[in-house]
Amino acid sequence: MKPDHPIEPWADFFGPRGVMRRRLVRAKLNRAVRDWASGDGLIWLHLLKTVTAGLLALGMAMLLDLPQPRIAMTTVFVLMQPFSGMVLAKSFYRILGTAVGTVAALVLGGLFGQQPELYMLGMTLWVSACIAAAVRYRHFRWYGFVLAGYTAALIGIPNVIAPQGLFLAALTRAAEVAVGIVCSSAVSALLLPQRSSLALRHNLQVRYANFTAFTLDVLAHGLERNQFEQRFAGFVDEIAGFEATRTFVAFEDPAMRSRSAHLARLNSEFMDACARLHALHQLLKRLRTGRAASIFAAIDPYLDELRGLFQVQAEAGVEASRVAACLRLFRANLPSRVRETRRLLDAASAQSIADFDTAAELLYRFVGEWINYSETYACLWRKAENRQQNLRRSSSPHKSHRASGPISRTNHFAVLFTFLRSAVVIGIAGWFWIATGWPSGGLAVIGATLVCALTSTAPRATRMAIQMAIGAMVATLTGYMFICYVYPNIDGFPLLCSVLSPVLALGAFVATRRGAAGFGIGFSVFFCLLAGPDNVASYVPDLLIDNGIALSASMLLAGLVFAVVFPADMRWLIERTIGDLRAQTVSACKDGLPGLNRRFQSRTHDLISQLRVLLTHRSRRRRDALRWMLATIEVGHAVIDLRNEAARADYADILQPRWRSAIEHTCDALARLFERPGPHSLEGALIAVRSATWLAQDMLQTVHADSDRRHDLRRILSCLHFIRSALLDKDAPFNPR
Repeated sequence: MKPDHPIEPWADFFGPRGVMRRRLVRAKLNRAVRDWASGDGLIWLHLLKTVTAGLLALGMAMLLDLPQPRIAMTTVFVLMQPFSGMVLAKSFYRILGTAVGTVAALVLGGLFGQQPELYMLGMTLWVSACIAAAVRYRHFRWYGFVLAGYTAALIGIPNVIAPQGLFLAALTRAAEVAVGIVCSSAVSALLLPQRSSLALRHNLQVRYANFTAFTLDVLAHGLERNQFEQRFAGFVDEIAGFEATRTFVAFEDPAMRSRSAHLARLNSEFMDACARLHALHQLLKRLRTGRAASIFAAIDPYLDELRGLFQVQAEAGVEASRVAACLRLFRANLPSRVRETRRLLDAASAQSIADFDTAAELLYRFVGEWINYSETYACLWRKAENRQQNLRRSSSPHKSHRASGPISRTNHFAVLFTFLRSAVVIGIAGWFWIATGWPSGGLAVIGATLVCALTSTAPRATRMAIQMAIGAMVATLTGYMFICYVYPNIDGFPLLCSVLSPVLALGAFVATRRGAAGFGIGFSVFFCLLAGPDNVASYVPDLLIDNGIALSASMLLAGLVFAVVFPADMRWLIERTIGDLRAQTVSACKDGLPGLNRRFQSRTHDLISQLRVLLTHRSRRRRDALRWMLATIEVGHAVIDLRNEAARADYADILQPRWRSAIEHTCDALARLFERPGPHSLEGALIAVRSATWLAQDMLQTVHADSDRRHDLRRILSCLHFIRSALLDKDAPFNPR
């Protein structure tokens, strides 16, 4: 008997219900593909491009009949980057560094050709100076200085004992390194190029969302000190790394190059918003813990309303421009509402009134900085027809001081520390080589040069050096298997590529893992250097084992020196860097006002990022350094605000002739506190702030009928009160605990 409805199964598939099902399946599949493409897919693409560039460099060097094509392949694995903008931005500096390194090797050879000891001394000083300069001039310029030292060692070290072949070796090694540079740049830029602009856009979106969530937590219930410090320091790291990414983007994308000033302004406004949120959090924390329940209850309705606006943005994904419009309305109505609330607090103490005024002022300033940040963020990715308008906005006179990028400032003692550390490691390896005549000693010196260069900016140089040593050991064993069993049984370049690809891809994959990058770098680089094929094949496994021992020993030596002789968390180096950080507050007190906020922001955040590299382990020293970081930002910004407000509302000719000297005396006392922290300087700063506060209160009574001047003086009083509360904070670094 036939079924009553024989076409129903087909109707479920081809009918309206089936169409909906197919669309749902297709949407899920597309979403899964996009997630894979933006995650693991990028890793696999990077592996494909890295292996392709390495094999292309190998083939080009063989085609050009260069004596050691493995040097070209090694260079690719030293320099390859995931984004084409990074590669293009560094290509010029790579080639320039290679040329300078070649000239340095020739000059040293000409001066000390018959004196190996002096030649080795000169090479050690040159390479160490290049590594120190790489630390001093960071970002993409780092590669230029590293290449200048790496190329000089690669050319000169094998010819210390036999200087007659130096000139020919200089030409061939420079050509091999140049082939590696050209191949890595070409493959990165032409083979499915990954634009830094896309990564930058994604990072900015994630940062905006994370900062919104961070703001919500601060406004809702506050954060514990450790949680706040950790999350705030993460934003500082993003600020410090943004400038390098902006430079990469400018190299690869002309449209983004035209908006480079806009991006710099966005980062500057994000720094301002972070600083305002930090100040607001510090004051709210003191109100919560200082038995100021009535004042906190008075300011809490405004915090609730602000939380509601940010909550809608976080949950519903409202556009930044719409949120900025709502915040602008909230900010416009805030002064009148605050005045109404303040009238209800007339019976409160003067201290409570000052707390309320300061909290309201900080809230007003924070909302203003968030509006600037949101509007700049919203108009950054508009359509092309709006770009010129955005550029005109980014170059407007009142924002011109924000158009330039952050100012990098590296402690000179940190640069000297890097120079001495590299000189000790390379010097010990070179001395042992010359003293013993070890045939593989030259490769040990080259390995010491590479590990010192690649770990110069690593947060944990000791761990990375040991990982690279282990990677070199595994590379030695793998190279032994290739020389003894693989190379003799294959013929032709295509078959050579097919057997090398899995090994090279494995090393590149491990190098992308955050906690195991040293293993991958050591394996990839030293497998190419030890067992990479040359035009004239050499099947000498005992020499490979000896070379592998030399490389592993040099990296273990570097790890030992890094851990014992020159540990990164040495007390004197940390104290010097903290001293540079405190000096930024001194500059905020004494330097000229034009552009002061930008200089203070960029230098302070740059020094904080350097301190976080030095302080990798949890300790009391790390906690003290974090307190100085927060105190510097807190007091420095408040002093700049105080000076700006005092300069804008200078009433010396009408009211008090002592007003200007009181502000100057306050700034001098705060500068002395950060120059020489101690109980005496802290007491002097508190006295100066209190005296200026009393004088401003007297002036407030004088101009009570003038609403504009009264408002200006209340802003000044809020700055002074905030500075005083920061000095009295129990968590401040200048207070005994």
